[in-house]
Amino acid sequence: MDAIKARELIERYNQGNCTAEEKLLVEAWEAELEATGEFNADEPGLARWQEEVYARLMEQVGPEVETTPVPVHRVHFMRRWGWAAAVAVLAAGLGAYLLSTRDKSSQPEVAAVNTPDIAPGKNGAVLTLADGSQVELDSLGNGVIATQNGAKVRLQNGQVVYDETGEPAGTAFNTMTTPRGRQFRITLPDDTKVWLNAASSLRYPTAFTGKERRVEVTGEAYFEVAKNKDKPFLVEVNNTAEVQVLGTHFNINAYANEPAIYTTLLEGKVGVVSNRQGAMLKPGQQAQISNGIKVADDVDIDKVMAWKNGVFNFEGATLEQFLRQVERWYDIDVEYEKGVPAITFWGKMTRDIPLSGLLVVLQKSNVHFRLEGRKLIVLP
Repeated sequence: MDAIKARELIERYNQGNCTAEEKLLVEAWEAELEATGEFNADEPGLARWQEEVYARLMEQVGPEVETTPVPVHRVHFMRRWGWAAAVAVLAAGLGAYLLSTRDKSSQPEVAAVNTPDIAPGKNGAVLTLADGSQVELDSLGNGVIATQNGAKVRLQNGQVVYDETGEPAGTAFNTMTTPRGRQFRITLPDDTKVWLNAASSLRYPTAFTGKERRVEVTGEAYFEVAKNKDKPFLVEVNNTAEVQVLGTHFNINAYANEPAIYTTLLEGKVGVVSNRQGAMLKPGQQAQISNGIKVADDVDIDKVMAWKNGVFNFEGATLEQFLRQVERWYDIDVEYEKGVPAITFWGKMTRDIPLSGLLVVLQKSNVHFRLEGRKLIVLP
């Protein structure tokens, strides 16, 4: 039945009888084929183009309609997009179309989403200097922001950089804070690079003068630590845990509304300490800190690093996990009127689509809600 639907879609497209959403779906696959160099629609002729697009559609639609009831409603996003502008803007809507081809009889009709367009997050942060003064970084251009404690603080191509100008007079601390709906990058005085996700903060000295390099983080941050075997790099996390490294790449997710603190190692070696317990991580492992330390192997690194790479990765995410990310990136509040519906999401999408695109997916997924300003209320 799904195969018939996919072929019928291409036939309607060729005849000019498909809807605007169906037209965008087919053309999005064509754009991807051409962008990856796998196919040029102008050369082989219409028949092969139809087969190529059909094959790609079938990757998403699947060979059969699911008829066996399942305890958790699984919502499938379109898994490949971003090659064309239309795909980036309308990814959620296209994913919802693919969902509707699975089994329309189980999808009740719902009113069209009619909400103000809330833009996705962007680059931006607040830098709090040692004297307590604050600098909004969202709209500043390249140049020196401040000179303090023997260092120049510069904004350079969307990131903050520290240049030493002389011997520091004592220890001074700065704090980089990203509100919800913002993310930012900073290069610390030792050349360590840090990416901050939305609703996060990093406190650090303007010069690392002692026997160690110590910083404090809340929220989520990805570190590429500059190597210095004589001066270990220490990250304090929410006054709960400490990550100890020499030179390595790792991600820390320590949001207060997540069930645990997650430290994921990409490269090198790190030690994690919490409540007198400790663990050493190898690349691909993740320390999960909640009433002790649990080490998980074979972690999905792509999913962990999706935020830094400009992607939402909702593989296996519950509705609550899904909406926690949405809250932080779109700067909205989510409330559940009567419990959290049992829905599991699968797939990926770019983080540059407006909120209205995500709401289409919720609507087509039989999630009932209303949006009041910047508050999303999930209904039973």
